[in-house]
Amino acid sequence: MAALFRTQARKGAGVQPVRLWDPVVRLAHWGIATVVLVNAVLTQGGSRLHVWAGWMGLALLLLRLVWGLIGTTEARFSAFPPDPMAALRHLGGLARGRVAEHSSHNPAGALMAYALWGTLAVLMATGLYMTGGLSPSQLDAQRAAVAAGDWSVMISDGPEDEGLGDVMEEVHEVAGNLILFLVLLHVGGVVVESRALRRNLVKPMLLGPRE
Repeated sequence: MAALFRTQARKGAGVQPVRLWDPVVRLAHWGIATVVLVNAVLTQGGSRLHVWAGWMGLALLLLRLVWGLIGTTEARFSAFPPDPMAALRHLGGLARGRVAEHSSHNPAGALMAYALWGTLAVLMATGLYMTGGLSPSQLDAQRAAVAAGDWSVMISDGPEDEGLGDVMEEVHEVAGNLILFLVLLHVGGVVVESRALRRNLVKPMLLGPRE
């Protein structure tokens, strides 16, 4: 383990690490992180704030995915394609005290990014199903109508729909727990990699270039 913190970074020819991620990447990163924190810790499932945060997360995820196609060079998917074997080689090199610089996400970080986005997509899709795709304002209006005794606004679900709803709720809960686990792995990976490279990997995702 001590070798992790005595690593000498290998800089490939012409490889320059990201000095500062562009504003769209930073907005999506910290915005999604805030949404995950709010919905995991601070809100009740199905509450107005929970649903609002979910819609904000969906918008940020879509923004990041579009930016991955048309954004800056280091933000594009082509700069960090998902490659499990390359990720394993990167982790193996890190464990042996050898880590290379990358102009975008390293292979392990790239794989984590795709895992997080995929889990977020499952969370959003199941959340939309459970709320009928209604916006928070529409849900508020529906709840107010039901409270006033107007049940005509409710959609009648058959036995099959109820069964599918239970499945969606279960998948939503599992995905919620999974994303928290992935976030912990992600934070741990950033800490270890920062120590190995002897530079702060969080700084380029904040407000200024690395030193």
